Amino acid sequence: MPSLALPARRKVLMQGNEAIVEGAIAAGMRFYAGYPITPSTEIAELASEKLPRVGGRFVQMEDEIASMAAVVGASLAGRKAMTATSGPGFSLKQENLGYALTAEVPCVVVNVQRQGPSTGLPTSPSQGDVMQARYGSHGDYAAIALCPASVGEAYRLAVRAFNLAERFRMPVILLADEIIGHLRESVELPDPSELTVVDRARPTLPPGEHKAYRPGPDGVPVVPDFGTGYRFHVTGLIHGEDGSPTSNPKVVEQAVRRLTTKVTDHIDEIYEAEERDLADADVAVFAYGGTARAARRAVREARAKGLKVGLYRPITLWPFHDERVRAALQGRRAVVVPELNLGQMAREVERVAGAGTKVVRVNKVSGEPLTPGEILAAIEEVF
Repeated sequence: MPSLALPARRKVLMQGNEAIVEGAIAAGMRFYAGYPITPSTEIAELASEKLPRVGGRFVQMEDEIASMAAVVGASLAGRKAMTATSGPGFSLKQENLGYALTAEVPCVVVNVQRQGPSTGLPTSPSQGDVMQARYGSHGDYAAIALCPASVGEAYRLAVRAFNLAERFRMPVILLADEIIGHLRESVELPDPSELTVVDRARPTLPPGEHKAYRPGPDGVPVVPDFGTGYRFHVTGLIHGEDGSPTSNPKVVEQAVRRLTTKVTDHIDEIYEAEERDLADADVAVFAYGGTARAARRAVREARAKGLKVGLYRPITLWPFHDERVRAALQGRRAVVVPELNLGQMAREVERVAGAGTKVVRVNKVSGEPLTPGEILAAIEEVF
């Protein structure tokens, strides 16, 4: 018989991909469907090993499209569900991701980014899916994407991704990169009793009275689990409060807008960022994910040379908090934005920092990580 007990607080050496699985299980994940793809494969391997021990289920599907569909189905049945992928696999998941957004199905999708496009360099790091995480599905909606910069944070954000998915009834993307996925660090994992774990709201009204897609005061509906006695319709079509498709312009307008406002109205609850040495900084470095590790070192070395430099690291990439980012970056002599892409997040920084702030892009798409020296050289050029 499998053991249903999760281990107590412990200090371990583990890989980022392993930490994601540990965090997901601690958050209550009990279903995983996926298809092996580098550099996320360890997540599927470890989920297949660990889920049965806690009464969960692992299914290797025939492809990425089916994997996402299975996750949607498991979540509708009341299980916390996750899948993980990379590169072209993330592209294949987009249609069913859009379905989950419209049907308001909570789930977590991990994307361990690799160099693309297409097959690209499967074992090399990239941050090229930043915009795909926001705009990968068609239509208007808001996205939530979290970006870890350490193994310990990969664990913590896996828990938080499930909490946000359950809270706002939507897919949440954990946007890691190959650097973090394959990095090994010593991590102190908390006792599960120390974690804050959020479960989706369940109906308080009896069947026949409850409307599955009637939004609450926070804009989030309470959709019942399949098999609990409630009769309702689930569809990717625009729908009314009972889930039935509609083309009523007023209902459609409200429904589509709500997919965005249920996130943007709560941006302060969702958004998280790290700020270091910004109080007196003439120059700010804006960096995230694996690249932020090199940026921290570059900032330390710049400070050691007497240069007033600070770091702004978004942990929540989406939604992008215009006001918070503007307050942190505006008025600096320059903002240096190192990325393993050709400037995807730099465009957002340029948009909010204003015309009076110089934005310096440091981009690399060779399949190699950015080094502290490369970032430091860009910092020194603006002084």
